[in-house]
Amino acid sequence: MISKDVRTAAGPARVALDAAVAAPAFLMVLTHGAGGTPQTPDVLAARDAGLALGGTVALVTQPYRVKGSRAPGSADRQDAAWAEVVAALRHEAGDAPVIQGGRSNGARVACRTARAVGARGVIALAFPLHPPGHPERSRVCELRNAGTDVLVINGGRDPFGVPRKEDASSVIVLPGEAHAPSKNPGAVAEAVGSWLREILVTPVAG
Repeated sequence: MISKDVRTAAGPARVALDAAVAAPAFLMVLTHGAGGTPQTPDVLAARDAGLALGGTVALVTQPYRVKGSRAPGSADRQDAAWAEVVAALRHEAGDAPVIQGGRSNGARVACRTARAVGARGVIALAFPLHPPGHPERSRVCELRNAGTDVLVINGGRDPFGVPRKEDASSVIVLPGEAHAPSKNPGAVAEAVGSWLREILVTPVAG
């Protein structure tokens, strides 16, 4: 594993980079929820699935978390910093397709920036469809406007809501799980691996 900082206009992002092979089949860039770290069971399961298929995987701690804040702040500022991180990593990975994703708030960032960074696909873990108790404040447009294939993996008891099958190209619901899926990381890894095999050999959804 290689650890390094990537400079952005919002401050440095911290990146832990794992490479399965010298010439990766793809670059996977994953991040955390609003107040967390990338070291959660679902994010690590996605990482492991990517490594098993010959990808290079970057776990990103975003600049606001490096600074010690738990609140992401402006979405525009967060998205701009994310795009800078992906651009820096992409420069090193060459022409390998980019798969990006994250859990909760990180999933929102990955969806919002997918078009801008040219991501081949998005992994949305525990996508927060709406604030708890406020289904009228839906964020479904972020899923639908990603412009590429989106895999959603949510717990069936998530108080932030569960996307419907028509909201993304693939929606996996884990029974009994809430907003922090941790009971069965193997199911997350299996879903991510299956989805990666499918999208990396098929045309971009249009």
